[in-house]
Amino acid sequence: MTGPAAVVVDGRSLSLAQLLSVARDGAAVALDPSALAGVAASRAAVERAVAAHRPVYGVTTGFGALSHVVIPPERGRELQASLLRSHASGAGPPLPTDVVRALTLLRLNSLAAGRSGVRVEVLDRLADVLNHGLVPWIPAQGSVGASGDLAPLAHLALALLGEGAFVAPGSGRPEAAGPVLARAGIPRLEPVEKEGVALLNGTALMAAYLALGVADARALLDGALVAAALSFDALTGNPIALDDRLGVIRRSADHRAIAGALRALLDGSRLAVVPAEWTGQDPYTLRCLPQVLGAVRYGIGVAEAVATDELNAVTDNPVVFDGDDWVNGGNFHGQPLAFALDALAIAVQYVASFAERRIARLVHPDLNRGLPAFLAPEPGVSSGLMVPQYLAAALVNENETLVHPASTASLSTSADQEDFVSMGPWAGAKLHRVLANARTVVAVEWIVAGQALELRRPRTGGRGSEAALGALRARVAPWTRDRSPADDIARVADGLRDGALVGAVRATVPF
Repeated sequence: MTGPAAVVVDGRSLSLAQLLSVARDGAAVALDPSALAGVAASRAAVERAVAAHRPVYGVTTGFGALSHVVIPPERGRELQASLLRSHASGAGPPLPTDVVRALTLLRLNSLAAGRSGVRVEVLDRLADVLNHGLVPWIPAQGSVGASGDLAPLAHLALALLGEGAFVAPGSGRPEAAGPVLARAGIPRLEPVEKEGVALLNGTALMAAYLALGVADARALLDGALVAAALSFDALTGNPIALDDRLGVIRRSADHRAIAGALRALLDGSRLAVVPAEWTGQDPYTLRCLPQVLGAVRYGIGVAEAVATDELNAVTDNPVVFDGDDWVNGGNFHGQPLAFALDALAIAVQYVASFAERRIARLVHPDLNRGLPAFLAPEPGVSSGLMVPQYLAAALVNENETLVHPASTASLSTSADQEDFVSMGPWAGAKLHRVLANARTVVAVEWIVAGQALELRRPRTGGRGSEAALGALRARVAPWTRDRSPADDIARVADGLRDGALVGAVRATVPF
């Protein structure tokens, strides 16, 4: 078998699918020769500025609040190495491997755009790290998301210099970078003018969090749709609320997409049918699925649009345009990303809290429309699926605190030169915790709703619900007597994360 195809990096055409291939599937990267001419041209502009003693931020001057300090030409290279060392001030556990590979690729792609004044060797070293499967040790804490993700990217850069650390395979502990590079046959990078600031000034960590978060949120929404269909059948919901005409008059494409997916999953159901006579209206967690999950779908789309733009953004400062035109600006500022990360976390929390309410209804004997209390085989002797709902409630409550926006609370840095920062990295870290929690809540709904659907026999659910039940039973046995559900929940959550459960349903019912 062969691995995923190498991703060609040119600074302008990186896609989300390609980023996922590198970050999670281990795909290699290759530099597009057509991009190297632009990289070389921007490097020549740096060399001309140095030779002319021209004041250029971060090249012939200090950084941040020290930008007024002119650096003598003979100390320009010392300035770059000193910058990388002083800024590697992160703390906490290391970033996950997929986040590190994603941010490494994003930094490489941004520099490949030919606006940052680095040598081709810098791009080569970043590519070498990815292609040798090396994972720089980057502490998760320390970036405020403005002037770039400085501390995390400094730790990445120090690994290229042979002075930082890589994650040791197997143990997961930090291993000194110098010996790792030597074993791999990768030369140590010796930064020259502009290269230190070019490696640090960028939104790579925030963009990595957002790109990976968008992919995970889409997978979560797919799994939540199937779980909702299972619950809809198990609670004998009225499918009239899924009528496409409601979405037409609401003027919402996302509403219509969710309702259409649910109609496909429920097709052929003997449980979710329009009653012959008026029986009242369903609770919101069934009746308003298109409206609530449609809002989630919309939120994911907004976040994906921001992420797609950022994949090929140049976020260095300063940047050079044709004619040695050096422009100082703020493309390193992470506010667009921070906003999208915070908003996406809120959308994901909608999924979790909505699912938990259906779980609670399914186990409640006064609300589950004739099912046993807690779906227990012998209520009283057996507690059934009582406590998995506690887990869902606990995780929803945790998420309720985590979705408080990070980006609304700026703290000044660099002697108030950097007086409004985005706090996007914490927004990204919180998002990934919220996603993990929400995935577990949806896994609980799969398990509880699947058990409830079986208790409706001989009536059967829709084609999608029955396919979902089959996929569930391949991993989790029916609840015939009390046992610990912890391993069951973990297996289902894993199947949601890797897409296997939803894939099994889509093999029967495309939605």
